[in-house]
Amino acid sequence: MKKIMTPGPTQVRENVRMARSLATTNPDLDLEFYEYYKDTCDLLSELLHTKNVCYILSGEGILGLEAACASLTEPGDRVLVLDNGIFGKGFADFVKIYGGEPVLYSADYRREFDMEALAAYLEQNHDFKYAALVHCDTPTGVQNPIEEICPLLKRYGILSVVDAVASMFGVDINVDTCQADIVCGGSQKALSAPVGLTMVCVSDEAIRVMEQRKTPIASFYANLLTFRDYYKNKWFPYTMPISDIYGLRTALENVKADKEIHKRHADIAAATRQAVTEAGLKLYLERGYCATVTVVEVPEGVDSAVLLDTMTEKYGVMIAGCFDFLAGEVIRLGHMGENANVEDVTMMLYALECALADLGYPLKASMRDVFVREMKNK
Repeated sequence: MKKIMTPGPTQVRENVRMARSLATTNPDLDLEFYEYYKDTCDLLSELLHTKNVCYILSGEGILGLEAACASLTEPGDRVLVLDNGIFGKGFADFVKIYGGEPVLYSADYRREFDMEALAAYLEQNHDFKYAALVHCDTPTGVQNPIEEICPLLKRYGILSVVDAVASMFGVDINVDTCQADIVCGGSQKALSAPVGLTMVCVSDEAIRVMEQRKTPIASFYANLLTFRDYYKNKWFPYTMPISDIYGLRTALENVKADKEIHKRHADIAAATRQAVTEAGLKLYLERGYCATVTVVEVPEGVDSAVLLDTMTEKYGVMIAGCFDFLAGEVIRLGHMGENANVEDVTMMLYALECALADLGYPLKASMRDVFVREMKNK
């Protein structure tokens, strides 16, 4: 069995796998399941420090992002797309699909948004219905300060849609403090449940905007309003994937019981960056590092595909390359959720240094040794 150290999907704990194997009922007809689903959504709200309602949707994390855009966007709406990463820029596609006009605010892909520059832009340009942004953009690993950006948007009456798929539970997110209107997560990242579910946290203001639309939402499956009265009416818009939700609930309980989860992610990320740089490799980012993934430039003379294959086939450790303009240019080291532990990250870094040695690329220091040293000092 290969060790999966990608930036999602992640390893899944045994109790989550076992929860998914439990006998199931009919989730459409059994009233007890409506209570279970609501309790699970309430637990999600608790862990995100919010009074906002949360929903669990049947679909990979991208579904939540599209559903947010589908539910808010009307034809002709101007939508601010905060673009400092591949996924951030990608929001423009969802906006266009539903008839909106995406306006890109593009910034340096090697760092988080400059708040002074963004504030100056918004002072002159703020006629937007909502803004879409990414908390952690996994292709580059940049983490944006949503705790500063969303309140700034609020000052101009701009709603916010936050892609927190790669950060949720690896980074502490306080939705109410951030004043974020829609926050989307995915089951397969730092939560460490299997692929297949998206979690969406929605403010009362966002729901009011959806309800006051002049045109109907141009989707059924990606329509967040279909979940609005599920508990009162005891009716789901489609049959819920009950086994997946059993597993998700257990994964949420794992997070709640882990009092050091955010500190551990931060410590492991910092030690990984130190190990990579002391060894002579170059981080893609200049600043704004996320605690769930480290993105490293492929050394000159090394073929990224051969490097990845060597790690997987010879050393049994799977990390990720990238795509779009970063295809072949960087590798991505995942340390989120169940992957964020000293033993597995040590193994990953040792496999990487061995694979580089096999390909004739000498390092200035052992990444494994530096990482272990750094973690002992935490």
